[in-house]
Amino acid sequence: MSPIAPWLQLGYIIPHRYTDVDAYQFYRVAPEGMMLVTTGLDLAEYTLASVESQMPAFYSCLELLAKKPVDRIALSGVPVAAALGRERTLRLMAEASERTGLVCDTDLEAHIDTLKHLGIRRIALASRWSEAVNTALIAYLKTAGIEVLAYRSHGRSLSQNKGANALADHELALELGREVLRATPDAEALLMPGGLWFAIHAVPILEAEFQKPVLLNILSTTSNALRAHAKENTAQDTPRADPHWGMVLAS
Repeated sequence: MSPIAPWLQLGYIIPHRYTDVDAYQFYRVAPEGMMLVTTGLDLAEYTLASVESQMPAFYSCLELLAKKPVDRIALSGVPVAAALGRERTLRLMAEASERTGLVCDTDLEAHIDTLKHLGIRRIALASRWSEAVNTALIAYLKTAGIEVLAYRSHGRSLSQNKGANALADHELALELGREVLRATPDAEALLMPGGLWFAIHAVPILEAEFQKPVLLNILSTTSNALRAHAKENTAQDTPRADPHWGMVLAS
């Protein structure tokens, strides 16, 4: 791989207009030379009505990214996919692939692919979302054969999550993660979804304590892109991510 030019570019459609936590965490965990190319929606809240209102913007984002030298496109925002449901989300990704000629993925489908790659079917869930969002997410995962044994949540609105303090969010990830894993010894992994959740530094701590993989959006989506690149090329030609950031990337 060239040390001076990106060898893999991931197009990323995020639910909001600005990029901060997404890029910060990505460039912590991705191997050198992997680039994140972001564009955004303007989601007002975690509701189906809000997601529906952003469909025209979604297609504009696809058009923009298709003109960039990206290798694949991912739709961020687990609540977006959960609100649409799995059947509609998969249809939307198939349409997006047909429009762009690129593989199109979502954070939520990347979580599912990662769990299946690890041979995991039973998980614990920690989130910062409302009961309605958690219920939709659990139902979505069930259709993919993933069982959520238990969950813990600190329900917040989208605007509250946008304004969350990074250190407080790190401590919340540790609190909720520990609580649900202690309560669910049969869980094979912990899912902590949320692109706005500053939880990357909690991953190695929780994995060391519980010896189970911890999945974040950026970890699953990045690892999905790396696995696809390794299949299309060779494993030797795909740089490895730093295993410090957890079992998902180390796999």
